Amino acid sequence: MLVDPHGRTVRDLRLSITDRCNFRCTYCMPQEGMTWLPREELLTYEEMERIVRVLVERYGFESVRLTGGEPTVRAHLPVLVERLARLGVDLSMTTNGASLGLIAGELRAAGLQRVNISLDSLRPDRFAAITRRDSLHRVLDGIDSAIAAGFDPVKVNCVLVRGVNDDEILDFAEYGRRSGTEVRFIEWMPLDGEGAWAADRVVPAADVVEVLASRYDLQAVGGGALDGSAPAERYRYVDNGAHVGVIASVTRPFCATCDRVRLTAEGQLRNCLFSIRETDLRAVLRGGGSDDDLAAAVEAEVGRKWAGHAIGQVHFIRPARSMSQIGG
Repeated sequence: MLVDPHGRTVRDLRLSITDRCNFRCTYCMPQEGMTWLPREELLTYEEMERIVRVLVERYGFESVRLTGGEPTVRAHLPVLVERLARLGVDLSMTTNGASLGLIAGELRAAGLQRVNISLDSLRPDRFAAITRRDSLHRVLDGIDSAIAAGFDPVKVNCVLVRGVNDDEILDFAEYGRRSGTEVRFIEWMPLDGEGAWAADRVVPAADVVEVLASRYDLQAVGGGALDGSAPAERYRYVDNGAHVGVIASVTRPFCATCDRVRLTAEGQLRNCLFSIRETDLRAVLRGGGSDDDLAAAVEAEVGRKWAGHAIGQVHFIRPARSMSQIGG
């Protein structure tokens, strides 16, 4: 078991497998100036598997989520999924869905259990403005393919920004109810590539629930409280039993129950999404380090885990990396 200085058991790894993406979303990366990592700087699948094995065998890690960039642009992704699935973890993936229609069945067969698909607008023109790609139809096809492949649940993540897409809350609710997906509305965090984040453009989760409740009869799942370390507050539509969620990462942060660490595509271990320092696990791996050396580096980084991200407080420091370089 791996416990941080604040008594939280760490058992969830967010594993970024590439910094590349087939979109240039305004919430993730700058419009210009992105320099992709050379292939040789990325962790290999064998290196990723070794790190995860150490985390599972020594510290009882229970879940791994594959992220990016966009994980589906990494070649032979089902190979990695099969390797990690053999370790017995709850294995999921966050994707923009644009390429998911091509490999959803393969990923499911390889052992991937769940998918979260990012989708910030259901309107083609607005989607193109946000992602800088006219590919809404591909993402919707990817969602359909995930459902057909047997992923359950299929979650759709929508980051709301005031004045951009906050008028689509009920549209997304209807889409989720119709498609059988669980839509989760996420508060915008200060990790956008352009540095345009502002507190007054965050759409509070409480406002989202109020809008949903204006049309639907909602029942809180688990009293509406956080389910352990899970960040989403979930609700059930009384009339059809489908679920919807909100993630109040800014207005009601869940740092007190955070159980995760993140590993970037080039092997930098981060103890918080908003960390301003990292530990280089790639250097340990490629420098001939043993599993004991790897474990020592992990323990040292977890030992520096913060109590919380401090968004909105005077001492908050924005990380130098944008979301696409960290992995969500």
